[in-house]
Amino acid sequence: MDTGHFPFDNPDSPATAKEDDLAFLRLIRSRRVGPATFHRLVAEHGSVGAALDALPEIAAQAGVRDYEICPEQTAAAELAAGHRLGARLIRCDSALYPDALRQIDGAPPVLWLRGDPAWLSRNPVAVIGARNASSLGLRMARGMSAGLGEGGITVVAGLARGVDTAAHNAALPTGTIAVMAGGVDVIYPAENVVLAAQIAEQGALISEQPPGTEPAARHFPTRNRIISGLSRAVVVIEAAHRSGTLITARNALDQGREVMAVPGHPMDARAAGCNHLIRDGALLVRNAADVIASLAERGEIAAPAAPAPRPAAATPRARHAVPRDAGGPVQLEARILSRLTPSPTEENDLIRDLGVPAASVSAAILSLELEGRLTRLAGGRVALT
Repeated sequence: MDTGHFPFDNPDSPATAKEDDLAFLRLIRSRRVGPATFHRLVAEHGSVGAALDALPEIAAQAGVRDYEICPEQTAAAELAAGHRLGARLIRCDSALYPDALRQIDGAPPVLWLRGDPAWLSRNPVAVIGARNASSLGLRMARGMSAGLGEGGITVVAGLARGVDTAAHNAALPTGTIAVMAGGVDVIYPAENVVLAAQIAEQGALISEQPPGTEPAARHFPTRNRIISGLSRAVVVIEAAHRSGTLITARNALDQGREVMAVPGHPMDARAAGCNHLIRDGALLVRNAADVIASLAERGEIAAPAAPAPRPAAATPRARHAVPRDAGGPVQLEARILSRLTPSPTEENDLIRDLGVPAASVSAAILSLELEGRLTRLAGGRVALT
């Protein structure tokens, strides 16, 4: 059965036995070649190089005149741009490429990654939902993600406003993956620049798009298939009846992933999508414990779940280190509260004012928020409760 991906028999074979990065990029960046076509061409011709050589004749037979494959200098420029960012190109024949994602129809032939690729295989579970989520929905997203992280789960989301942002923030201490619609260096929305930098340090940013690509409307549905394809399950927290979140849920079902949803009030339009999913068979979940129990029952994770070992580059000590002049976590929380009022304050301004690493401030803000002493607002702002 053709699953739409190229079956590399030995992902640990020497690099000299594989197609090089330039050939991969030239083929996938050539005109009219998407992921599904890429894999079909490679399957038919036996290698990426052979598929690349055959492409002009294939285009001519299809009636496409003056077809040109992606120039080598264009692919080389993309490689150089990625390397300048400190990003890593992960091809679908690499041992670092997540196996679950490799199995989906139209798996991305290449991924650009900023961060540690080990997170891609550490029990990833998507936590997604509405951009205009309610305060209760945001609180649920934070509690869900923090609980999943403590249970050894890596939280996956799309770095969007609302539920995605709340999920990433809560999962920073335990590792999180952001799947980007544009390049890994183009942060959207711009208010999440600090959060994206934190994720690159304490998790991973990934994209199938070349560095420097501005996100366009057509990129978001394809981004969503990666979110679900990478994940062992998809948890939906608040979603309108017609929304991109439900596209991700449908992708998950097509990919054989379990879809879970948090129920909401029948009169709240933001809960309509979740309630619809539950009616149609999605698993109703109330908290992280429900998610972990279901994954354990399905054999997706060990039961009881234990916290996953963290990559060496992002140890707990490195994550929570606070400069001596910050005075420790309790003193840092006090300093944060002293600078806030009921009027919103930009989180980026607060970080600069404190002179403390962003990761430390984010952890302290999360702690205060869970205690009900401050509130996160849209646009990357915080205020006293």
